[in-house]
Amino acid sequence: MRETDGESARERGSSTFVAPPNQFSKAIYQGLLHLKGLNQGNEMDTPLATPCNIQICEVTCDSFRIVWDMTPEDTARATHFFIDLSRKECRDPNRFKHRDVPTKLVAKAVPLPMAVRGHWFLSPCTEYCVAVQTAVRQLDGEYLVSEWSQVVEFCTGDYAIEHLQQLLDKAKGSAGRLLKFSTFYRNQHPNYFECVRKECAGVMRPALKDTSGSHGSPINGKLLGVFFSCNTEFDTGLPPKDSPYGPLRFQIPAGHLLNPNISLYFADFYCMYTAYHYVVLVLAPIGTEGDHFCRTRLPMLDLANNPFLTYTAPQRPGEEPLYCHASDVILEVLFTEPVSLDQGTVEQISGHHQLMSLTTANAKKDPSCKVCNISVGR
Repeated sequence: MRETDGESARERGSSTFVAPPNQFSKAIYQGLLHLKGLNQGNEMDTPLATPCNIQICEVTCDSFRIVWDMTPEDTARATHFFIDLSRKECRDPNRFKHRDVPTKLVAKAVPLPMAVRGHWFLSPCTEYCVAVQTAVRQLDGEYLVSEWSQVVEFCTGDYAIEHLQQLLDKAKGSAGRLLKFSTFYRNQHPNYFECVRKECAGVMRPALKDTSGSHGSPINGKLLGVFFSCNTEFDTGLPPKDSPYGPLRFQIPAGHLLNPNISLYFADFYCMYTAYHYVVLVLAPIGTEGDHFCRTRLPMLDLANNPFLTYTAPQRPGEEPLYCHASDVILEVLFTEPVSLDQGTVEQISGHHQLMSLTTANAKKDPSCKVCNISVGR
């Protein structure tokens, strides 16, 4: 019993003896936590370095990657990145908010370069300004942020082939049935044709494509050509009697511009806040500079089998080729080589000359149209 009692006493004594060290350890532990918290607080209060050497790479029509230099300490601490993006033409030197307030995009810190897409619905072929901040989210939910970096400018790209293919698929649904035609035509004012005869030796020379239509079309402002029409009136099968481009019309047999030696490309599909739509096609003689330009940038169409503009070779000796155009869209055909007036005729149109406001020169595409817009930009 004594041994048992002694063991019990020792156990009780042991318990009584251990209690003070447990309390002491708890106090030490709490003290260490406090010191650690102070150290973390000091670390949190340490200013972040300003991001520098901002670089933009892998730019597409609706995305880009951004990378910048950070100190190893900031790389380890940063929890978020703030990115401010604006169109260059809207640039305001005071556009940034207070330095402690996130502006356009708050992104969790990720390894750089960081991909930026879909946040602003970036437009193709558009100049932008971008600046960045690094930030540490603190325990109270507030951010410790760096100063804004220098502003960097860049421009988004054209539609890629896959984007143009989406646009082409949409255009196919609006093309309608094919109608026969026999001539391409081009309306202009008298002074245009006078200038062609006197200053260009009677040759209509290619001019740079304007910015009308989809902003991301790769031919805008880059491809040279001469525009023609080929749409005909439903009841007569002839070109319309009026035009907004001028009272004089140059007409050329279809075979001069559309034949087996020509490459046909799809370039655009758009509308101008109207019910009818435009399809832009490119005709480029095989092997020419225009053909080489289009071959890597635009979807090529089969001359004999497409919903917009077709050439069908004669089936029997003595027959003429068959030329057809889409009935439910207005075709704008860009021929990439010079065209001589001697190849056709210039005549006064019989109808009234319409207002120039009806032309598509530098016309902007309706960004709200569900028929002719794709998800990557306008």
